[in-house]
This record gives sequence, C-alpha cells and structure tokens, in this order.
Amino acid sequence: MIMTSGLRKTFEGGVEAVRGVDLTVRAGEIVALLGPNGASKTTTMRMLTTLLRPTAGTATVAGRDLLTDPRGVRGRIGYVSQGGGIAPAEPVGEQLELHALLYGMRPAAARRRVAETLERFGLTHLAGRPGAALSGGQRRRFDLAFGLVHGPSLLFLDEPTTGLDPQSRADLADHLRRLRAEEGLTVLLTTHYLDEADALADRLVVVDHGAVIAEGTPAEIRGGAGTLDEAFLALTGRSLRDGGPGTAGVAGTVGAGERGTA
Repeated sequence: MIMTSGLRKTFEGGVEAVRGVDLTVRAGEIVALLGPNGASKTTTMRMLTTLLRPTAGTATVAGRDLLTDPRGVRGRIGYVSQGGGIAPAEPVGEQLELHALLYGMRPAAARRRVAETLERFGLTHLAGRPGAALSGGQRRRFDLAFGLVHGPSLLFLDEPTTGLDPQSRADLADHLRRLRAEEGLTVLLTTHYLDEADALADRLVVVDHGAVIAEGTPAEIRGGAGTLDEAFLALTGRSLRDGGPGTAGVAGTVGAGERGTA
C-alpha cells in the first residue's frame, strides 16, 4: 500500500529534514510512525499525502506514483492532520457533504455516504452543530469522518489523539480496529503515546534525524527493554529537542505534543 525508497526532503537553507526514508506498509496493516520532536514524522507524512514534494527518492502510495500521479494518490487516500480541518461557524454535516462532493461524488450518493458515515461514528445527532460547538473528542471523530467519507483504502493520521481524554482515545482506537476488520482499511499514524502505538499498531517504525532507525512489531521493538518507553529512549536517547526540522537531539518527554515540523 505504501513503498518508498530513499525518500528525502531538504528545505530552503539546506536543512535536511528527511534523509532517505525506506518504508513499506502492506494492505490492511496499522503502522505507527514514532520518533521524538524534530524527527520529521510529519514531514514524511506530508510528502506521502502529496502536501510536500520530495527532494529525492521514489514512492508508490495506494497504487499510484507519488511524483508522477499525485492527483491519483489524493483520490485514494484519506488524511487527518494534527489540527483538523473543521470550520467553526458552519454545520459540520454540511461541511462533510461538501467534502464528499469535492471528491467527485454525485449529490445523492454524497448524502447517502454522509448519513452512513455519521451513523458509523455515532455523530448523526451532532450534524447540525457548528464546528465551534463540538467538544475535542467530537471534533476528532468528525475529523476521522472527513478522512473516510469518500471511501479511501489508505488513511493517514497525524497525532490523531493529542489532547483527548482516555475515553475518547479508546473510542478512536476501537473505530480504527473495526474499520480495518470490516473494510480492510490500511492506516499509517504518528503518535507520541507509546502505549497507544503498542496496543493498536501491527508494526512500529521509529524515525530519528530524518531516517528510519528501527522497525518491527511492538514486541520486537521492546526486545529486552521491558517497556516500549524504555526501548524508545534506548534507541533515541534522553536529550531534549526544540522540535525544529532536522534537529539533532531527542525529546525526553515521550508523551509531549509535537510542534511545527516533526
């Protein structure tokens, strides 16, 4: 579903944010991309979702070439960013229908799909509310609905549970497991919550300094370290980082929210 080779991103001024990432995600997998602040997880995800053009390397995403057919990639994926994309003043149900129409659905099909998606995520009763009237957990469920309403085969989630309470985090994880089981959805997500990655992901990919430094099942990454937190710190160190692209150092607080280009 995703295959990259030597994927790189160099920003203006010569800052190497991503330094040759090789990544494979198979159909139906849930894969967590882990790394400290400044490890370039978000930059990698923005390249894979066509929001940033790679400086070098190749990638196939959802059966389409990332460089030569970015429009084909966009039509086959869903993407939920860290900040979400819900407008504060408009009814969220209308926003969701517009989103479906922008993906080329006919009006009647869009209405049906929106109704199905709202019911799936338990959001039907909230469809008439403006975005500003939703709680954090409700907004995140709507963000997921936006990412899935057009029926993608591959979903990208960038820090999907940051700021959510434990109940909302568990609810979101349950939705992802059900979608994978029922529809074969493939998911690539970033998170700083290592317990979440441990429980949800089939495989973990640890990036640091813009490159993959370890990958495997949660058990393989833990190895003899005891916990995933201990394994993560053993791989990346304990020094604090400022979170900038290409930063050399490591976030000592694993659960801290990511800022800027991560």
